[in-house]
Amino acid sequence: TQPEGWSSSREGKAIQRQFLFQDFKQAWVWMSEVAKVTDERDHHPEWFNVYNKVDVTLTTHDVGTVSPKDIALAETMNALYAS
Repeated sequence: TQPEGWSSSREGKAIQRQFLFQDFKQAWVWMSEVAKVTDERDHHPEWFNVYNKVDVTLTTHDVGTVSPKDIALAETMNALYAS
């Protein structure tokens, strides 16, 4: 099961979500907070940002599919988004 707001992609080998913010600055602040976590965990997202939107895809490349690392990171991203 995917965390809330996430959907399956790449034939079930990844999960994805779009996060929407009021403006670019809010998106950037959130991305900076996520970046700190991803460096600590050595598990990094594929993401794309345009103005107030951040599209995120998570997969664990060395196993070729979604792993518990992805689920944990998605849940952390959701928590940081909600705060």
